[in-house]
Amino acid sequence: MRPFSLLFFIGILLSVCSCRSDFETVASTGDLTFSKDTIYLDTVFTNIGSSTYRLKVYNNSKNDITIPTIKLAKGLNSKYRMTVDGMQGNEGKSFNNIDLLAKDSLYIFIETTANSTDANATDFLYIDQIEFDAGTNLQKVELVTLIQDAVFLYPKRFADGTTETLPLGDEKIYGFYLDENDPINGNELVFTKQKPYVIYGYAAVPAGKKAVFNAGSHVYFHANSGLIVGNNASLNINGSKSNSALFENEVVFEGDRLEPQYADVPGQWGTIWLTNGSTNNVINHLTIKNATIGLLIQNNNRTTVSIKNTQIYDSSNYGILAQTAKINGENIVINTAGLATLACSYGGNYKFTHSTFNNEWNSSSQVAVSIDNFIVGAIPEVRNLTEATFNNCIIYGSFSNELSLRKKTTAAFNYLFNNCLIKYDAATTNPDYQFTNDNVHYSGIILNQSPKFYKASQNKLTIDETSGAFAKGNSAYLIPLDILGNTRTTPPDLGAYQNKPFPK
Repeated sequence: MRPFSLLFFIGILLSVCSCRSDFETVASTGDLTFSKDTIYLDTVFTNIGSSTYRLKVYNNSKNDITIPTIKLAKGLNSKYRMTVDGMQGNEGKSFNNIDLLAKDSLYIFIETTANSTDANATDFLYIDQIEFDAGTNLQKVELVTLIQDAVFLYPKRFADGTTETLPLGDEKIYGFYLDENDPINGNELVFTKQKPYVIYGYAAVPAGKKAVFNAGSHVYFHANSGLIVGNNASLNINGSKSNSALFENEVVFEGDRLEPQYADVPGQWGTIWLTNGSTNNVINHLTIKNATIGLLIQNNNRTTVSIKNTQIYDSSNYGILAQTAKINGENIVINTAGLATLACSYGGNYKFTHSTFNNEWNSSSQVAVSIDNFIVGAIPEVRNLTEATFNNCIIYGSFSNELSLRKKTTAAFNYLFNNCLIKYDAATTNPDYQFTNDNVHYSGIILNQSPKFYKASQNKLTIDETSGAFAKGNSAYLIPLDILGNTRTTPPDLGAYQNKPFPK
């Protein structure tokens, strides 16, 4: 290119680029639009920060505008905090002269940390507004948060900076012993419905003590937390029938992430561990959600664990993992687990009646019920399975075969299924799975018929009269009331629920 032509071209570029050094704006006229008129920040516990929520602000006009102010109505006293397009502003409470191009948008991120005393005394709601501009141009977006007061249980922190731990074999884990004479919380071995509980780390029931959970008590476990019932200690869950879907009388154990998107996420916390040596454990009307293992039971046949009217949902490994345990279960519902909803492992003694085991986990390696009498590498490696009896039960799921039987012949392996609906559609010559011809282990089996659960993916495993489980039970094993307290008819339906018409 000739020198003159090059200079001419550069001059044109400079003239174009220097037409404006910055865009010019006009004042906002109160015509902003928002992705939401009200932002509901989900329930938080006292002084525990919320998740971050997003608001999108649109300028739909043809003009580049300046918003004079964006602020929280309660100012510096507000318990909310904001960032506006990445800016912190005045302690996250107010922002001045925010430019917004024509047909463009900006993001506001909101979070809160508040105390129950900050909320309205009648409804426990904490409310504020984001105000855009002022006077006749004032626009508002409402902010609403439900704040729950709670009892927080966690390991003590010592003067040297270390924290309380629990012995676990040769190791120690982050945890603490529940104290019946705690100076702050009083008797930590008795849980009531007055306030929810939030547990950090593993809470252990001391030897010789009993942890009692009264009807309506609600416990939220933080990540890597749970409950351990130690040697000669006991767990008593004393829930009762609820009259609504709010589980108001159940005892509920779940994770402490309260946002709706976490409602069905497995593995948010650890387990309820009934250790070998725990004794006289009784569970009635318990609901467990989102654990790694809902119930881990290792009591080596010491005493029978009674489990009745219990629901366990969305466990990342097992709903119930029992190892050389002794369990009597009635009206149990377990749905969705990464490995098995129920695993009766390493021998033991088990009896389940009118229970529903369904696995919706999206994997070909999962099953609803797994039974074995050994653990490779354990000492001893094999233990007797003296009994595994299932009466009037449903064993179903999304995989083709939902029952797994694994045995070593050097120990007893006794199992019996009476009047159960079982999903197992693979043709096999294995004598353990001869459902129709082997009356030693199977009687009255309904094979590969759909129970037609209402909405299994939503943990709603009720049935109606179209179910393959309808009126297929044996009255000899009848539990008079179902898990909801409804009277069973005869012949009874299989599983934990008496049939009812589905909601329309």
